[in-house]
Amino acid sequence: MRRNIQTSLLASVALVGVGAAHAQPANLPPPGGAISFPIEVHQGTSMSVSTSPDGKWLAIDLQGSLWIVPAKGGRAKRITDYFNDARQPVWSPDGKSIAFFAYRDGTYDLFTIKPDGSDMRHLTEGVADDREPMWSPDGTMLAFSSDRAGRGSAGYNIWTIDLASGALTQLTADDYEDRMPSWSPDGKEIAYSSTRGTAMSLYAVPATGGAARVLKEGSARYDAPTWTPDGKLAYVANDAKGSRLEIDGAAVSGSENVFPFKISRAKAGRDFVYVSDGQIRRRTGGKVATVPFAATLDVTRASYPRAKRDWDSTSPRKALGILKPTLSPDGKTIAFVALGDLWTVPVTGGAPTNLTNDHAMDADPSWSPDGKQIAYSSDKGGGLPQLWVRDVRTGAAKQLTDIATQPLGAAWSPDGKQIAFIDVDGRWGVAGLALVDVDGGKITRLQGSLPQPGEPSWSADGKSVAISLSKLYSKSFREGTNQVFVVPTDGKSAPRWYVPDPDQSIDTRGGGGPAWSPDGTKMAAVYEGVLRVWPVTADGAPAGPPRSVNSEMSHYPTWGGDSRTILYQNEDKLKLVDLETGAIRQVPLDLSYTLAKPTGRTIIHVSALVDSVHDITQRDKDIVIDGNRIVEIRDHDPAEHAGAKVIDGTGLTAIPGLIEHHSHAQKDFGAAGNRAWLAYGITTVRDPGSQWYDGIENREAAEAGVRIGPRIYSGGPLLEWNRTFYKMGVAISGYAHLDRALGAVSALKYDMIKSYVRMTDFGQRRIVEAAHAMGVPVSGHEIYPAAYSGVDATEHTGATSRRGYSPKQAPQGRAYEDVIQLFGKSGRTFTPTMFGSWGPYLAKHPDYRDDPRVKLYPEWAQETIVGKDNMAAMLAPTYAGSLKMIKDAYDAGALVTAGTDTLMAPNLHSEIYSYVVAGLTPFQALQTVTVNSAKSLNLDAGTLEPGKLADIVLVQGDPRADISATYNVKKVVLNGVAYDEADLLKAPND
Repeated sequence: MRRNIQTSLLASVALVGVGAAHAQPANLPPPGGAISFPIEVHQGTSMSVSTSPDGKWLAIDLQGSLWIVPAKGGRAKRITDYFNDARQPVWSPDGKSIAFFAYRDGTYDLFTIKPDGSDMRHLTEGVADDREPMWSPDGTMLAFSSDRAGRGSAGYNIWTIDLASGALTQLTADDYEDRMPSWSPDGKEIAYSSTRGTAMSLYAVPATGGAARVLKEGSARYDAPTWTPDGKLAYVANDAKGSRLEIDGAAVSGSENVFPFKISRAKAGRDFVYVSDGQIRRRTGGKVATVPFAATLDVTRASYPRAKRDWDSTSPRKALGILKPTLSPDGKTIAFVALGDLWTVPVTGGAPTNLTNDHAMDADPSWSPDGKQIAYSSDKGGGLPQLWVRDVRTGAAKQLTDIATQPLGAAWSPDGKQIAFIDVDGRWGVAGLALVDVDGGKITRLQGSLPQPGEPSWSADGKSVAISLSKLYSKSFREGTNQVFVVPTDGKSAPRWYVPDPDQSIDTRGGGGPAWSPDGTKMAAVYEGVLRVWPVTADGAPAGPPRSVNSEMSHYPTWGGDSRTILYQNEDKLKLVDLETGAIRQVPLDLSYTLAKPTGRTIIHVSALVDSVHDITQRDKDIVIDGNRIVEIRDHDPAEHAGAKVIDGTGLTAIPGLIEHHSHAQKDFGAAGNRAWLAYGITTVRDPGSQWYDGIENREAAEAGVRIGPRIYSGGPLLEWNRTFYKMGVAISGYAHLDRALGAVSALKYDMIKSYVRMTDFGQRRIVEAAHAMGVPVSGHEIYPAAYSGVDATEHTGATSRRGYSPKQAPQGRAYEDVIQLFGKSGRTFTPTMFGSWGPYLAKHPDYRDDPRVKLYPEWAQETIVGKDNMAAMLAPTYAGSLKMIKDAYDAGALVTAGTDTLMAPNLHSEIYSYVVAGLTPFQALQTVTVNSAKSLNLDAGTLEPGKLADIVLVQGDPRADISATYNVKKVVLNGVAYDEADLLKAPND
């Protein structure tokens, strides 16, 4: 079933018949009245090519549009609009049509279009992804790969579609991830690539179905098989030697960087075409020629009034970061976390009561069945978070766990004897599922490490625990739908999947449900942004479809003990709904805070100063601070120090506070993770993706001075489409749902929005319009049509792509002229996140393994620094290409900002070290982590100048001479408040 997602936005886009003149198809105008301008490119990154049967024309898929190029070269003519994400065109045998796959409506479907751009036809549809079409020799059928066999079952398999009848036939039915089909010249077999274990090999299956046979196995990755007319097998091989074209086992492409797409040839031709090094190549025997082309892409420079955070006013501010509001069993009281502490408030509303009031990080309150105790996670013991139980009447608290992993998401069993929790043991919320006995503390692990599970909810009989988990469509792509995963508590029985709505995903695993009613007869979760309830059997099986109980953006449902009342969050409000009457009422909540801002005069004397404006090292300077801002930088004069607090930085160099431009905070790191950022000189963190409300709470706790750590710029949840991967992602189901989510983003005042991997190009455009109206930027992984739609920033050199390959990088991490021009001419912010940079940095500085600051992190996170980091090893083959991409984009005019996409602060130092390896000067690298990032955030910091916020780091050494000096942090000043490293290595006394 396909949802109707047409809106006025979509209706405004229509293909214009291009006729013989090849006129350009229509596009939406640039957003917000911005002006677009053309750029001309002559190379394509991750581009494929197909030749017409008569050999006169070529079709290419440059940056998500289809283009026609004369076979001898020339100007490319675009035949689709910018919003298709059209990929891998293939010409029909009669030359009258071109087949391709496109993501126009939120899944990849098969299409055909005439070479003049007219008569675009939609061949497949549904919730599945259909990819990589290939014509049968007689032109009556297409073979393609699809995950339509079912979620989590067979994954991608080879299918055919009869173009006359539309009949679909499944040819393979295995779990090997069968992709990129190609017909034999006689039409009797279909070759394809197949992933078996860690190898991608080539196989063939009869076109009428049957057993597959091996075509090519080995140690390389083999892609894009095709047969030559004389029966030879051509394919692309990729290994440590590079990416190359092979025919019957012999490499024919020399030193070219060959893109992993099928070769193509005219009917009567001996030569064939393919793409390598960003160019169209024509090869005849041992001779190769380049087919030159020029294509025009439209680019928009985003222009809108930017919102600016207030770092001076101490007027009260409403607390918006209300975490995990939980209704007591008697329905009279709500427990929640805000501003770092645990609070309660009556359901009648009013001023809440602070139960903890300390510098510890508290999280995830859960009421005991009798309402006398609250379990929650906290690092109040001085280390990392553990489970605690608090007596509501006396306030006495006891620590329940003492484990190496970090327990979150506490949920009491119905009999009050056990607490279920997820124990985080990996990057980005990877966690197991466990039980702990309230008396005695015995822990039972029910499930090993799971991919970012939601929080547990008990069945009424105590025999099962439900969590949300991503149910995958395939192994080829990591995105799935959030469904109900029920785990028996006996430790013996197998867990069970339940899918309440086959065509829908629970919004998010970060607070979207499911929540099991206390009487065990119902579950609640958030679908399409609204709260829904459905009946279940005792073991959690759906007994009916989910029904909506409200019509507004909802989050984190919890039940009252009567099993008819649900508390939920709606944007910046708490609300209760009565399921029997349908009545909804708001719970008034009066909670505010003030910005922690120092007073008085501080003078910092330093032996050297690099202001990040001028490429010079100044000597023997005094930095004068009033309150939280720099007012003067002058020559050192002790006589001018009277009446001020003096910080002696003799022998040290002052640099601006470092800005981590891409890091996702996790609650399992506790307050120590925030202190670690400061200890490594990081005074501002841009978090481009967090669970609903988590990023706001982190931001507000830091502003209020409750959580010692850097200032936080938070981006809220990742906005996906239908499928999602991260727990912090939201599976947007349609444009009405997207508008609800954008309303919540506005109400919660996020600092940016991230349009994520499976968001449609139309949806991305809608996000840009809404975000810019709020005055905040948009970022994502995409390069185009993002650069046309006004998206402000791009994260990562490569990173996850819904295509399975990056439109920013070809094999070996190489980016070509189209990508570099799009970065440079649009002036967009580019945050490379060089995961693989820590290894080379550590090799140069092996003593950093013994850095005491690393001990602030969980054990699994420490291992990524002092041990082996699998992520860095995985990205090593693209390291050199990524370095070149960074230097090329920087030179072209991109605003390069330093970020790591890790939670480990030392990685930021290796990040900027890698920029120097790439060819930036040490001073330029320093600017990526200071002034450039401050510009991106619209923040009065990033340089040492009068009027700027007093974010200052004192380091040993001169980073202009050796960028590694930034690692040697001795003192940090954040917002005018000074910290020594020793202060940050231990938890503060409360």
